[in-house]
Amino acid sequence: MKKVLVLEDEASIRGFIVINLRRGGYDVIEAESGEEALEKLRDHPDTQVALLDIMLPGIDGFEVCRRIRATNTRIGIIMLTARSQEMDKVTGLMTGADDYVTKPFSPAELTARVDALFRRAGGEETVPTGEISQPPFLLNTRNRTLEKNGERIKLTQVEYSIVKMFMENPGKALSREEILDTVWGRDYFAELKIVDVNIRRLRLKIEDDVTNPGYITTVWGFGYKWGL
Repeated sequence: MKKVLVLEDEASIRGFIVINLRRGGYDVIEAESGEEALEKLRDHPDTQVALLDIMLPGIDGFEVCRRIRATNTRIGIIMLTARSQEMDKVTGLMTGADDYVTKPFSPAELTARVDALFRRAGGEETVPTGEISQPPFLLNTRNRTLEKNGERIKLTQVEYSIVKMFMENPGKALSREEILDTVWGRDYFAELKIVDVNIRRLRLKIEDDVTNPGYITTVWGFGYKWGL
């Protein structure tokens, strides 16, 4: 069964989320603190998606996200926040989250986000194809990994999907809308900034000089290009 962790310290909100995810066919693991969430993930290593509230007693959702990403690049992470400030959204994505949902949200919206992330973040198996070699990069599409000059680069599954799209379209300018549709799905409703922040995070991992990117270049007013 598809397994999801829900980290939310308010029992009423957590119960609301859990009920609706179970109705959507998910096996839900509950936690009310960051420390408990990390422990539950150790006990349930097959968890595929985590919903993390930001405002928590003890360690907050950002720190939980950082700690998860330090050891797990495959799990999909959605940040839950009652605050709509731009910096919270960007901070959540830069710490390793794949998406964010601002409270209040509808059950249908949340379930749709989890469904989409489950698909995009590797919850469904893909057909193995082989390798894409564009020195200094080698993308292995069987085990969904990227190497640069023979060194493995840790990518989230969303980051992997973005790199794969770029390497399959070398030299082609890709619009932000096109990237969003391909990586997250055409039925996925999200702001385009989620593409920009994931690109920023990806550049930190693969570029020789982040201030002067040579692999993922910006096409101003349009999108991005794999600039090899």
